[in-house]
This record gives sequence, structure tokens and C-alpha cells, in this order.
Amino acid sequence: MNTFLYGVLPYIALTILVGGTIFRYARDERNWTTKSSEFLDKSSLKIAGPVFHIGLVMALGGHMIGVLVPKFVTEMAGVGEHTYHMIALSGGIPAAILFVGGFLLLMKRRFAGSPRMKANTSGMDRLLYVILGLTLISGTLGTVLNIPGGFDYRESISPWFRSVLMLQPDVSLMENIPTIFRIHMLSWMMLAIIFPCTRLVHCLSLPFEYLFRNNIIYRKK
Repeated sequence: MNTFLYGVLPYIALTILVGGTIFRYARDERNWTTKSSEFLDKSSLKIAGPVFHIGLVMALGGHMIGVLVPKFVTEMAGVGEHTYHMIALSGGIPAAILFVGGFLLLMKRRFAGSPRMKANTSGMDRLLYVILGLTLISGTLGTVLNIPGGFDYRESISPWFRSVLMLQPDVSLMENIPTIFRIHMLSWMMLAIIFPCTRLVHCLSLPFEYLFRNNIIYRKK
């Protein structure tokens, strides 16, 4: 099971993520959308949207540094383990607060808002919220529970992920990691598998164009 979870499943997830996304775009480009619900409920999105996306960008940046940059590189730069851990916490905790806070606000808007919002929420949307919520909660708990610094993910999870990218997965690195991090690993792979079928594909649509396009005006009846 350890070999399957950390030596096979990552490739299944990444293959579906890349191949499924390309297939969806090639087969049904007109359905490549976030299915904007701003016209259904705009006021609650003014805070929830920016908070969620700022937390997302911060979390992605922290993950890229923590996972892709080997430990010896930061040590060569003169950043010791304790200093690195404090820097990671100073960025990770605010990111988690914004990310989870924004997610909860979006959940409230989606499921406790207007009847029109509920009617425009599909089964895939509900599944997405469950898996995304599991990913966020497990990642946040992993960060909080590891505040004392008892577990160094840069000696296990990070080299494992890099070994997966190098097509030489070292599953032995994942044998003794805490349960909360195992859940986090499984949840991101589940998220990658359903990604092509969800509204998340909009993040690949050159989002920076949003800063320069004309406003979309919704007129009241």
C-alpha cells in the first residue's frame, strides 16, 4: 500500500491532471470557465474572493520553496534549521488564516446564501469543496501541530516529491511521516484527479488579464 500511495498514485494523479485538462480544453473549450456566480451574489464575494486568493498565492509560494528547494541549499545560504522554521511559520500561519478564512466565507456564500446560489451548485462543486476543504484543513493542522518543530518535512516529504518529479520515487522516505501529513498528501492527489472536471481550470486561463480587461456591468432589473 505504501508503494501504491507514494510510488504509483502520484503518477496517476499527475497524468489525469495534465492529460484530463488538455482533453477538456480541446474537446469543450466553450465550457472552460469558472461559472461565475457574481451576478447571483456579489456583495459577499468582495471579501471572500480576495482573501481566499491571497491565501492561495501565499500557500503556493511557501510550498514551492519548502518542497522544491533542497535543505542543503538554504543551509549553504546561511539559513539554519531553526531560522528556516521560524520564517516558514511566519509566512505559513498568516497564509493558512487567509486561505481557510476565505474558504469558509466562500462555503457560507455557496451553501448558506441565497436559494439561487444553491440551485447553481452542482454535485461536482460539492465534491470539490469537500476535497479542497480536506486539503486545507490537513495542511493547516500539519502546520499548527508542527509549531514546536518536531517533524522536518524537508528530510522526508520534500525529497520524496522531488524524487517523484525525477521519475525515481523513493517511497521509503514516506514510511514514518505523521498521519496528518499522510492525509494532506492523499488529499492533494485526490484534488489533482478531479481538477480537470471542476471550475478550478480557470486558474490556467491567464488570470492576469483580469487586471486589464474592461469591467463587466450587471444592471438591476
